[in-house]
Amino acid sequence: MGVVNITPDSFSDGGRFLDARSALAHARRLAEEGADLIDIGGESTRPGAAPVPEEEELNRVLPVLRGLNDLGKPVSVDTRRPAVMKAAAQAGASMINDVEALGAPGAIEAAAASGCAVCLMHKKGDPATMQQDPHYDDVVGEVRDFLEQRVAACQAAGIARDRIVVDPGFGFGKTAAHNLELLRRLHELSSLEIPVLAGLSRKSTLGKLTGRPVEERLAASLAAALLALQGGATILRVHDVKETRDVIAVWQAFRE
Repeated sequence: MGVVNITPDSFSDGGRFLDARSALAHARRLAEEGADLIDIGGESTRPGAAPVPEEEELNRVLPVLRGLNDLGKPVSVDTRRPAVMKAAAQAGASMINDVEALGAPGAIEAAAASGCAVCLMHKKGDPATMQQDPHYDDVVGEVRDFLEQRVAACQAAGIARDRIVVDPGFGFGKTAAHNLELLRRLHELSSLEIPVLAGLSRKSTLGKLTGRPVEERLAASLAAALLALQGGATILRVHDVKETRDVIAVWQAFRE
């Protein structure tokens, strides 16, 4: 999954693809480099981020989504708003990627009616405050239980199990130690019998481990991607598609 942030303030590339033409060109570049699907988002959910007005999010996302209708690959829309989910589905989105796991009022109904696949992510707290001393008694157990409950809620709302992906939410209300524990025990999410998405690319935990700024975290991101693959992740949400493709190729050859 190649990431396209149509925002001025995303932690990794804020502002680079705010213009629709730049976002479209970047999405096509990621697809050419081997992305199986593209994830576009019009609201940053990085730690400390403020909410974006709904109309602004729509204005950022919809032109890019429509411009990718001929891409020949599925496009996911990263949003937590039911109105954006509905509009995105009508404009050709294949997946709704929600950091709030369809927890907003009306979100689960909007997703169910859309026919889209859904990605349910675990997050503790709101983006503005979620990194202020998050606490867990058992981070893996609590994340797994939350995701299990959200999968059950989706199925009860009419979303078929084969439309669902889960994401443990690395960096969303979690310290570096929490993220490492989740990565170390990622295989425990296999008990859900749902595909697992891992998003570790360029994140602050990698900066804390290496001392590198965000633009120098490629090597760390690739190491994290390999560890996520070994832990059972089946979708890697990344900024550097070409390089991650090389990691996957070596890993697959090694396994085979």
